[in-house]
Amino acid sequence: MNRQDQHAKEKPNAERRVFVSEADLPVHCPMPQSSLWNSHPRVYIPLGEGVTEYSCPYCGTQYVLKREDSA
Repeated sequence: MNRQDQHAKEKPNAERRVFVSEADLPVHCPMPQSSLWNSHPRVYIPLGEGVTEYSCPYCGTQYVLKREDSA
């Protein structure tokens, strides 16, 4: 394993901005695919009902709700 790969595994949420759809709700942080999925207590991210962006209070990862076009 090279140094860059090792560093990515040590960083709890390498992806600092996560896009989710309404089908993914409810969303929590950290996400199961996070390299260190147990890096902090699970926090449910309150997206929907007018909230389209929210940052995790523990790690700062920003969650963005993608709106599906109704065209």
